This record gives sequence, structure tokens and C-alpha cells, in this order.
Amino acid sequence: MSSKFWKELSNDYEKLFEAEIGYDVIIYAGEEPNVKEIHAHSNILCIRSKYFRTAFSNEWAEKNDGKFIFRKPNIPSHLFDIILRFIYSGNIELKNLQGSDILKLLIAVDEINIQQLVFYIQEYLIKHQTEFLHQNAISILETVYQHETFTDLWNYCLQIICEEPKILFDSGNFINLKVQLLELLVKRDDLNIDEIEIWEGLLKWCLSQQNMENDPTKWSKDDITKIERSLHRFIPLIRFYDIKSIDFFYKVYNYKNILPQDLIHDLLEFHIVPNMKPKTNVAPSRKPNLKFKLNSTLIQSNHTPLFASWIDRKDSSHYDNNNVPYDFKLLYHSGRDGFDAASFHKNCDNKGATIWIAKIQGSSQLVGGYNPLDWSGNDVWKTTRDSFLFSFADGKNISTAKLGYVKNPNKAIYCSNNQGPHMGDFFCNNNNDWINYDTQGTHYPNIAIGIQNKFSFTVENYEVFQVIKK
Repeated sequence: MSSKFWKELSNDYEKLFEAEIGYDVIIYAGEEPNVKEIHAHSNILCIRSKYFRTAFSNEWAEKNDGKFIFRKPNIPSHLFDIILRFIYSGNIELKNLQGSDILKLLIAVDEINIQQLVFYIQEYLIKHQTEFLHQNAISILETVYQHETFTDLWNYCLQIICEEPKILFDSGNFINLKVQLLELLVKRDDLNIDEIEIWEGLLKWCLSQQNMENDPTKWSKDDITKIERSLHRFIPLIRFYDIKSIDFFYKVYNYKNILPQDLIHDLLEFHIVPNMKPKTNVAPSRKPNLKFKLNSTLIQSNHTPLFASWIDRKDSSHYDNNNVPYDFKLLYHSGRDGFDAASFHKNCDNKGATIWIAKIQGSSQLVGGYNPLDWSGNDVWKTTRDSFLFSFADGKNISTAKLGYVKNPNKAIYCSNNQGPHMGDFFCNNNNDWINYDTQGTHYPNIAIGIQNKFSFTVENYEVFQVIKK
């Protein structure tokens, strides 16, 4: 028989880090005048970090009086402290950090090659720092572009910019964008913006690089040559045939001297000659991804067709993202509005049909339910045959879903001012105290909700959406 006491072991190692007993590593973290001296143990650093293991084995580190000396001016001391605590104890807490600091921490753990944290911090930023990512999408994209391992954050920021390209083109930082990154963005087929705006943005960027005025009448031959060279790589990426005739005449043709003459000829022919088709060797029209954008930190857009199919009891032919007949409007988020029952009822009462989703703490499991009625009333059972509970063993994998329609319609929904969602004998008891007494499947089928062999559990967050027929 073996016993595991990971938490106690983790706490003991964190105490060792704090006590600094027997340390043989001195790290100077941060820049002057904010340099802080941090002490650590080379054996632990070697075991837990390939970066430090390589540094010690190759004698990269300076050594003085038997102690290794590291100088890391590029990593602020409070962030290095977080990294070392993770190395010692396996624990990390990010909720008290600003988005900018979390991004710096991500860069630091990539440098020190702690891949577990590289993936974890990206996921945390995407889930909990969405406002920061939207407000700083361009600068973050430029940063992420330099780090091959930041793929999740890269894809997320690209999605933001493709859905809202004005974030890019209207930004004061746009003219400073690196040419390789700008080329990559202009190549995208899913930019949700008129083509003429992309052309005007490119002109603005190019003229800023050359420090020239946007007045073709004042350009010399040398100026035209410089602009041509700067724009050369972008010309095949512009969907000129998708620009309206009036915009072509006033906003493109004026710049005919910096565009290939055969292109100008073909475009003139296309706009003047009736029924003229575009040339075959041009880039296809952009197709923005305008799928329904779900305001959620718990579920993705691929969950909503499944929910809609369950609501309409479509057993085999599920909806897809193109034909979902409902909108899902976020009414309540526990992290935003508070876990208390009063906040739940303030946001969700008298809103009609709703669906709620909760993420069980310490697991990847999502649980939830559909109430086709409403949550108003106090100490009252409501009858319906259309409610259901569901669970996902892995919230990111919809194939792990389990579904259970109500078995006892008279005990389908319970409304109480002192409780959150309550369906059958599964309910949120005011704050973050969730209880499932219906393990025998009396009111709803047993679909493995919660933690095995436990009636109660807590959740990280839960959300409630109003279900609106389109």
C-alpha cells in the first residue's frame, strides 16, 4: 500500500526556498535600481529546469566563494520569484498579476525553457485576460511572432485581428509594423474588412516607411522607385478586383505610377468593359469568418450547435454552426457578477429559457442544464418535460458529452431566492456550494455529474445564457 502526500511535500519545498537554508545560487533579477538578490539551490534547479541544468553543466554561470551567480536584468524580480516558487513547489498563482506582467512572465518562462508554464500561461491569458489581449492585440502579436512556442496565443490574437481588422489598421502602431508580419496578415483570406481599406492601410504604412507625403503629384522618379520596391511583395496579395469602381477610380488609379502597368490595364478593362471577368491568376476574394461569436470563457462556438440540437431533440442530424436556430446571450458570469444567489436572480430572472454551464474546480469537467421556463419565483417547483442536464468529461472535447432529459417533470426546476440553478436534486446552494443528491437518477438520469463518491463540490466559474429563438 502506498500513500501520496504531494501537497505537504510541495509546501516543504516552498518553505526551503523561503528559508534559504544551504543555498548555493545567487540570482540578481531586474534592472537597476530595482535589482533584487534571490537565493536558490542548484540541485533543485538542475532537476526541475533544463535551462539551469545546462547552465551548471557547461559552467555558463559565474562562480564566487562556492556559489553560482546569475544575472537576469531582463526578468523583473517579482516574476523571477514566481518562477522559482513554481520550480520548488509546482504551484503558481497569476490572479494578482496585470496582463502585461503575465505576458512578461510568459516570455521569461520560455527563455528558461519551462514548457509546462509556456502552455499554462497562454491558456490563462486567453481565458482570464481577454480585455488585455483585445486592447493590445497588435503589440502582443509582434511579441508572440518572435516565439515559436506561443502558438495558442498567436492563433488567438490572429483571430481577434481577422475578426476586427480595424484594430490593426486604425492603430497608431500600425505604421511601425514589421514588414514580415504585415505581409503575413495581408495574406489572410479571412480579414473582415473592405479591400479598399487594406490598400489604403498599406499605402499609409509604405509612405511612413519612406517618410513621404501622400501626394503622387509631388513624387520624383526616385520616390516612385522606392515606393514600388516597398510595395512589391504586397501587390499580389491585394484583391483589386473586389474594390468598387468608384473607389478604384479615386483611390487606386491615382497611384497608377507605382503599380504594375499590366495590372492597371487589366483593372481598367474590368471596370469599363461590360461583363468582363477578372483574370484567372489573381488571389481569390476574402471570406471573413463571421460565425456567431460566443461571449464565454467556458465553452467554444462548437458547443452551441450541440446545445441547440439537444433543445430541439435532434437525435441524429445535429445542427452545425451555419444553421443554429438560437442566439445565446450571456446574462451572468460568476467571476464578473459574484457567486451569490442574489446576483444570479438579478441577472437571470424573467428572462425565459436559459442554459447554464459550470466548470468543476480542479478538473476539466463541464456540467450544466437547460431550463425552458425561467428562474423567477421563490420556493416553487416548476413542471416541464423539456429540461435536461449535461456534462462533458473534457470541456474542450464535445465528444465526451453526456445528456439526460428530465425523468420526473414535476420536479424539473426549483426556484428559490437563496439558491442558484436548481434542477431535480442538483443545485447551487447560494454561494459556490454545489450539491448533487440525485446520484440514483430519480429526477434526471445519472450522467456522472461532479466528483465520484462525493455529493458536493465547488466550481471555478459558471455562466448563464439566455436562449433566444432567431
